[in-house]
Amino acid sequence: MSILTVTNLSHGFGDRAIFNNVSFRLLKGEHVGLVGANGEGKSTFMNIVMGKLEPDAGKVEWSKKVRVGYLDQHSVLSKGMTIRDVLRGAFQYLMDAEAEMNEMYDKMGSADPDELERLLEEVGTIQDLLNSNDFYMIDAKVEEVARGLGLGDIGLDRDVNDLSGGQRTKVLLAKLLLEKPDILLLDEPTNYLDEVHIEWLKRYLQEYENAFILISHDIPFLNSVVNLIYHMYNQELNRYVGDYDNFVQLHEAKQSQLESAYKRQQQEIADLKDFVARNKARVSTRNMAMSRQKKLDNMELIELAKEKPKPEFNFKEGRTPSRLIFETKQLVIGYDEPLSRPLDLKMERGQKVALVGANGIGKTTLLKSILGLIPALSGTVERGDNQLIGYFEQEVKDAGDQTCIDAIWNEFPALSQFEVRAALAKCGLTTKHIESRISVLSGGEKAKVRLCRLINRESNILVLDEPTNHLDVDAKDELKRALKAYKGSVLLISHEPEFYRDVATDVWNCESWTTKVF
Repeated sequence: MSILTVTNLSHGFGDRAIFNNVSFRLLKGEHVGLVGANGEGKSTFMNIVMGKLEPDAGKVEWSKKVRVGYLDQHSVLSKGMTIRDVLRGAFQYLMDAEAEMNEMYDKMGSADPDELERLLEEVGTIQDLLNSNDFYMIDAKVEEVARGLGLGDIGLDRDVNDLSGGQRTKVLLAKLLLEKPDILLLDEPTNYLDEVHIEWLKRYLQEYENAFILISHDIPFLNSVVNLIYHMYNQELNRYVGDYDNFVQLHEAKQSQLESAYKRQQQEIADLKDFVARNKARVSTRNMAMSRQKKLDNMELIELAKEKPKPEFNFKEGRTPSRLIFETKQLVIGYDEPLSRPLDLKMERGQKVALVGANGIGKTTLLKSILGLIPALSGTVERGDNQLIGYFEQEVKDAGDQTCIDAIWNEFPALSQFEVRAALAKCGLTTKHIESRISVLSGGEKAKVRLCRLINRESNILVLDEPTNHLDVDAKDELKRALKAYKGSVLLISHEPEFYRDVATDVWNCESWTTKVF
């Protein structure tokens, strides 16, 4: 039975078409991976099926009484609530049912026999609902999921307003999993999770009996949890049975067949046109020429999708810095309380260091303390000379109504408009994206604009905080290649072993010096 049916859906922004006449059907228990390059419309599709965005044309139909849970990239949490309050909110419908049941018990004292029988029946139905949903084990369930996603380390009584973007996302994800809806819609849930918690979520989704649609660029994760792939490409949505690797094989074979058919048709068109041109003037061959012209006119042309620009990230390298990049002595990082024991760390020119470990233990805080963006609680940081630092932050505020062109031009006013457009195109952005406001771009496209700033400014040290979040597969591969080729030093936070293992000369596990208990 179909839980969700999407029929003949079309949508675009301005003159930029996102998808055209797209149809989709989700059945009970299907585990779907929704894939495609940045900007193909995956998050837009999710917003349309959730009713947050009105499509230009088409129909979205949900089956009756279906409970939907949606994790998007931009959810917010109310100030004043603790993590525990938010997670217990997943069971609000059960708490309301219990309150309704208690009211019925109060009415039973003064009810006549018929009314009493009705109340007893309704109470029994509610009691079955509470029992089947483990209502009397709510706190244990909250603790279990919170522990699985590392929220116990932050503290369940912490105000959600004090959390980082990554921690807020984890809280929303935990609440969603506790709600156990009939269908889960997950938009890049692994972006703010570390390896341990990605592994926990992987096991959870593998055992999840209900349906889900998952947007992710984390290929090993996708492969392990989905049994269907829907590929968003060239304004179309195509279905492939199996995991991501199987989809890649089938899609490449399909593209190869299409290109062969296109070449054969182009040759046939050339031959027919040539025959018509040579024979239409002669009386004896005019009919044959007209017949071939008719065939040309009625031919259904095969069209190849326009090749999307592949990103090229070539970092501009500045002069050589001193041998010392940084050295810390008895450095203690944190805000109100210490996040680390006293640290003696040293990094030298040419090293490429990956900082790894669970969320919330202070990796970003360490970067900012080393860069001097926030004060340390105690200890010192000595930095070397002649440093040109390129810093990619994990979270940045949207640039309002700025277009991509304005954002880069403001940063590099000496460039011509042609050079600005060329720089953005090299980062894998199309003309339509380049002319769009940054606020309407997808997370991956925004990241490419920020990378454009970074690669066009001379640097000899790159400090990168989760640079692969939101990036599609092509962009990730190209960024990995560029960092391997970069002759400067790199200090990198990443939760993707497939990415950092090939880049890093050294891996520092930050769990070895954190004050957090695991």
